[in-house]
Amino acid sequence: QVQLVESGGGLVQAGDSLTLSCTFSGSGFSRFAIAWFRQAPGKDREFVAAMGQIEGRIGYADAVKGRFTVSRDNTKNMSYLQMNGLEPEDTAVYFCAADFNGSGDFTRLEYLYDYWGQGTQVTVSS
Repeated sequence: QVQLVESGGGLVQAGDSLTLSCTFSGSGFSRFAIAWFRQAPGKDREFVAAMGQIEGRIGYADAVKGRFTVSRDNTKNMSYLQMNGLEPEDTAVYFCAADFNGSGDFTRLEYLYDYWGQGTQVTVSS
């Protein structure tokens, strides 16, 4: 059984940096695409970033491109979301998700992700 647990959220000021971690429990981590989504109050959940199993298969939402960096460590079953230059608009609950697929690539479509964490709150004050 796969479980995902996010950590690292908190309250920061605009311009600060924060790194979120996603701990994957279960087998076959390297065969999953890993994504990060977020949901702000009163808004739908949206795609933030993702990595496929194949090196170099990485994608970002336009709103975070150049500020956020997604990574994974297959030896530790971990994914990370490094967030720099945080803005109040980045305030949301951040979720990691895992998609077991054979393509080696990732998708931005949340309904295709099989497993989800419970989320971690990120609040950016102005």
